[in-house]
Amino acid sequence: MSATVKHSEERLMKVLLAPVISEKATMVADKHEQVMFRVLPDASKPEIKAAVEMLFKVEVLSVQTVNREGKQKRSGRFVGRRNHVKHAYVCLKPGQEINFSEEAA
Repeated sequence: MSATVKHSEERLMKVLLAPVISEKATMVADKHEQVMFRVLPDASKPEIKAAVEMLFKVEVLSVQTVNREGKQKRSGRFVGRRNHVKHAYVCLKPGQEINFSEEAA
């Protein structure tokens, strides 16, 4: 299904917001060979897969997404909320790897 659907290159460039570099993301990368990204809230799994394959030249096995609600915060008597975030766990095919330290240099 995803092979027949064409996504615009402009849209794919905007789908991935940032890689998540945290203790949990590193643990997931080591244990399950997955990479974690922050993505647009309306991004679909086929779009995320196509964007990762296009930008990093790797093969993607599967994509899982998580919608995280922003925490409620207060400053004095005012209550606010942080922004909602969508994360994508991208599982790469065996032998594939994304190294963020090389691409930043």
